[in-house]
Amino acid sequence: MLADIEPVNRESTASIIARQLRDAIMTGSLPPGTQLGEADLAARFKVSRGPLREAMQRLVSEGLLRSEPHRGLFVIELEPEDVHDIYWVRSAIEKAAARRVVHSPEREQVADTLSDTVAAMAKADERDDPTALGRADLAFHETLIEASGSKRLVRMARTLLIETRMCLSALQDTYDKTRQGTDERIAEHNRIIEALRDGDEERVLALLDAHMEDAVRRLAPDMPSLTKRPERK
Repeated sequence: MLADIEPVNRESTASIIARQLRDAIMTGSLPPGTQLGEADLAARFKVSRGPLREAMQRLVSEGLLRSEPHRGLFVIELEPEDVHDIYWVRSAIEKAAARRVVHSPEREQVADTLSDTVAAMAKADERDDPTALGRADLAFHETLIEASGSKRLVRMARTLLIETRMCLSALQDTYDKTRQGTDERIAEHNRIIEALRDGDEERVLALLDAHMEDAVRRLAPDMPSLTKRPERK
């Protein structure tokens, strides 16, 4: 029955466009609130509107674009409640991943890989490259989740980490302009690695909680602790 189906060897045009738009949203090249015009984007990508619309609908389904009737598509803007929700869910996912990694026979190898991402953060800071710093920061958390070996945790985290990258651009501005602020950010990640090497599950989970709480405090200072549910307006 499937004799006429052939393997697909090439990434579709819509997938390529979606990936590039997703990257632009992550890095802030398409800032929150930006309206996406079909005609302009079709000309930039040099494609017809069909695959462009398909790509943008993918990002709508991922929650990265919002559709407004009679106006068009816009890059989402994260409200304080969104920031709180993102880090609350991230905390649950990353602590679940960490529990697995702490008891994994590959714990040391995972810690070594995480150390590499922190080293990349430090190098990016020395180059005064906030984009690379954010990318390395995100790689730390992606590595931790992937090391859990849970495909479902990885899948759940995928769009969440894209939204996190949007937060990281704003988070960078909350750190001291001196080296002290970024040094503390790097130290937070190193403390998580040390606890992981020691196999200290309780400390790893506490450090992850503190890491997420600090981000929410910086980005949404009026929001409650992650242990409390925010009141909806």
